[in-house]
Amino acid sequence: MPTPPLPPGPVSPEIVEIERALNRITYLNTRARQHDRLMALAGVPLDRAAVALLRQVADSEPLRPGELANRLGVEASHVTRTVQQLQRAGFVSRVPDPDDRRAQRIELTDTGREAIERIRDVGARGMQLALSAWSPEELRRLATLFHRMVDDFLAVTVDDDSEQRPPAEAATS
Repeated sequence: MPTPPLPPGPVSPEIVEIERALNRITYLNTRARQHDRLMALAGVPLDRAAVALLRQVADSEPLRPGELANRLGVEASHVTRTVQQLQRAGFVSRVPDPDDRRAQRIELTDTGREAIERIRDVGARGMQLALSAWSPEELRRLATLFHRMVDDFLAVTVDDDSEQRPPAEAATS
C-alpha cells in the first residue's frame, strides 16, 4: 500500500498545535535524563534501544530478528547487538522458529517480562501523577481520541514492505 500524497493547501491551526504538542511530549519522554530516572525507579539498568526492543517483544509473539528490525525501524545489525546484550543479561532467549527450524525467534524470559512490567508500571504511575487533576471522563476521552489518532496515523504511514501494524498497546506504553 503506497503512502498517500500529502494534502495540498494550508494546514489548519489545530493540526499545527497537535503536531507541536506531540513533538513536545516525544521530546520530554525520550530525554536521556527521563530514561535514566525511569530505569532507576524500575530497577532495570537498560539503555533506550534495549527497552524499545523489550517492549516490542512483549507486545507480540516471539519474532525473528529481521521482523524486530522492521517493526523498530532499525538495521538488523542493531537488533542483533541489542538481542545479544539482552540475552547475556537474561531478559530474552532465542527459540526455534516453528515455521523454519533453521531460523530463530526472540522471546522474553521471565526476567524480561518482570522488567517490562516494572518499566510500564513506573511509566504509568508517572503519567497518573502528571494527569492527576484530570477527571475520569477527560482521561477516557483522551485515551479514545489518542487511540483513534494513532490508528488513523498508522493507516496512512504503513510501509509498503510491512503490512503489520503494531498492537494498540504498543502505542500507549
